[in-house]
Amino acid sequence: RNKALMQPTSSNITVVFGPPVSSKGCITLSLSTFFIVPLPSPPQVSSVGILCRHYGDLPPLTIEDIRERVLYVLKLYDKISPEMLQQNSHFMKDLGLDSLDQVEIIMAMEDEFGFEIPDGEAEKLMTPEEIVQYISDKQDVYE
Repeated sequence: RNKALMQPTSSNITVVFGPPVSSKGCITLSLSTFFIVPLPSPPQVSSVGILCRHYGDLPPLTIEDIRERVLYVLKLYDKISPEMLQQNSHFMKDLGLDSLDQVEIIMAMEDEFGFEIPDGEAEKLMTPEEIVQYISDKQDVYE
């Protein structure tokens, strides 16, 4: 164990490490060894304009925001042609996806919106509009 000694040198402070002082493994500190250095006072702030609130939450969702985000995630999915994608496009019948692709889409939606969609509910979501409706219901978003 080392003992730290603070010694002033001009306007700087140097920390010097030395051997332990006592033989029992405890460090004995002498007040005469240390110097008290005053900390600078915090800057003074005018009281005008301080009474404002800062919220860390996102702005409220709208159905249009949800629709745009769902379509954006679907357009990024490599097995979906963006030209063929519409609100009422059925994932399997219209877009030619299989059940594994549908599971991957639901997982992407969970990542995008930050909550889990139970498997029983996820199996029923077969169009972008159904996903938008489900998310808006879960997030309490109404027109």
